[in-house]
Amino acid sequence: MNASNDNTGAKRLRRWWLSPPRSGMRRLLAPFEYRHVRVFGVTRIVGGVVAAAAGVVCLSYAVYGWAAVVVVVGALKLACGYWELTIARSASART
Repeated sequence: MNASNDNTGAKRLRRWWLSPPRSGMRRLLAPFEYRHVRVFGVTRIVGGVVAAAAGVVCLSYAVYGWAAVVVVVGALKLACGYWELTIARSASART
């Protein structure tokens, strides 16, 4: 009945999140995403292109509200994908 009351779950999660050791803005990426950052970057860019094409289709049907939302989502995906590819480029230059 006298079990210790330490919270090892939070310590394990913190240790998992900090591996591999990263600095700066790279800490915003999840560890599994950081390990394969180039794949996630390319995937986001492809998704951004698909969203931009869907926005153009919405514009052709004069659905301006949906077109604006889809184009903004596409632009955010393209920006995030470009950011991840720059992280991948800078990480490979150091090794």
